[in-house]
Amino acid sequence: MSDADELLRIEGIRKTFPGVVALDGVDFSLRRGEVHVLLGENGAGKSTLIKMLSGAYTPDAGRILVGGEETRIQSAQDSERLGIATIYQEFNLVPDLTVAENIFLGRQPRRFGVIDRKRMEADAEVLLKRVGVNVSPRARVRELGIARLQMVEIAKALSLDARVLIMDEPTAVLTSEEVEKLFAIVRTLREDGVGIVFITHHLEEIAALGDRVTVIRDGRSVGQVPAATPEDELVRLMVGRSIEQQYPRERPDKGAALLTVEGLTRDGVFHDVSFEVHAGEVVGIAGLVGAGRTEVVRAVFGADPYDKGTVKVSGSSVAKHDVNAAMTAGIGLVPEDRKGQGLVLDASVEENLGLVTLRSATRAGLVDLKGQREAAERIAGQLGVRMAGLGQHVRTLSGGNQQKVVIGKWLLADTKVLILDEPTRGIDVGAKVEIYQLVNELTAAGAAVLMISSDLPEVLGMSDRVLVMAQGRIAGELSADEATQDAVMTLAVSTPTTTTGTEASRGH
Repeated sequence: MSDADELLRIEGIRKTFPGVVALDGVDFSLRRGEVHVLLGENGAGKSTLIKMLSGAYTPDAGRILVGGEETRIQSAQDSERLGIATIYQEFNLVPDLTVAENIFLGRQPRRFGVIDRKRMEADAEVLLKRVGVNVSPRARVRELGIARLQMVEIAKALSLDARVLIMDEPTAVLTSEEVEKLFAIVRTLREDGVGIVFITHHLEEIAALGDRVTVIRDGRSVGQVPAATPEDELVRLMVGRSIEQQYPRERPDKGAALLTVEGLTRDGVFHDVSFEVHAGEVVGIAGLVGAGRTEVVRAVFGADPYDKGTVKVSGSSVAKHDVNAAMTAGIGLVPEDRKGQGLVLDASVEENLGLVTLRSATRAGLVDLKGQREAAERIAGQLGVRMAGLGQHVRTLSGGNQQKVVIGKWLLADTKVLILDEPTRGIDVGAKVEIYQLVNELTAAGAAVLMISSDLPEVLGMSDRVLVMAQGRIAGELSADEATQDAVMTLAVSTPTTTTGTEASRGH
């Protein structure tokens, strides 16, 4: 590789925050026309590194070279000027502006001092065609789905004439078809000489798209390997140990039925849903997007209403559309949207862990702060939450540690039935195994777990039984031995009948 091919080099970067060393001697380089994957567990330091390249943070030590010249990136403007564009997981778009206005925000072409809307929209159209998305430059951003928002972000990066494009988990919320379209665009950009820093937790994407991989562990770069490196070796580099079993399900003896759902119906959403979950058991719910899985478990938890049916815990009926009644009965929900629904992001780890038990810890209007703190310390230690201290804001934790806090608050509440909706979405392979071990501990202690996941291998690997939903009904039940990807998908695309849904899912 000639020096002229090197777009970016990072040498010995170090960054500390109060009580935390985020990066400690990280090296990284990017060549023209390559996809360089940045791999590491949540909390390894990947986000800190890309925030330095985008101007959000400045390093305490080390050097950043762009085009062979040492430089300081102290603002987003510095980053843009150097030809670096970053697409974050949470898009940086203004919903009420048009696509064209977002692409050229702050840089609108002008004619006689007035924004030249016609030229701006024409230029936007050229960029949108380049990324292969069929959307009008005049469309409002709030009207677009996730995949199109992603493409608008890429078009915006191209409008900056970016030579370096940083993509942070770009496939996390895309369908497989949308992922293929994104990959095609990334390959085209690579052919055009753009250097792409690609961050993903999906190991299968690395060989499909990448050229090189730099692995970061505990704030240090621990290896640079070809993208064709076997997944087992990538995992070993990431977590510092080999993971012999990706889904370490232990199957304790099944106890009595803790959760019984009978004939649950919400008109137009789900119909006649019946099932049981026993003590010591993990029951998975599989199905295509839109099958009604999340809607059913939210109704069981009391967050959403339903028209007919009953929910019972240990034989006792739970009042419908009443979250407090569900919690009192011993039901907990780890929601799909952990940031929006599972956490108070600007509160501390301690405050978040105590959310569910706050009422029971209050006597005569006074909260037992000492008891709450001791319980929070115990649970955070048990779960291995990586943090500077209990006072750290949850917003600043990695995704895996945020998820541990969401689960931890239900452990503190001594929950009997824990519902996990997409429990490992956006979480790296090491943290996933920790969550699975936690599920094992819960069921070994006699709890019941109901798990929804769009990750089919996860459902198959961790469930004792799998319920498959299709078109708002339960299409069938499969034992752990019967549950294969083909068997699940056959049911998921079927047209279930009332009989199948009610009789096949009793758990007998």
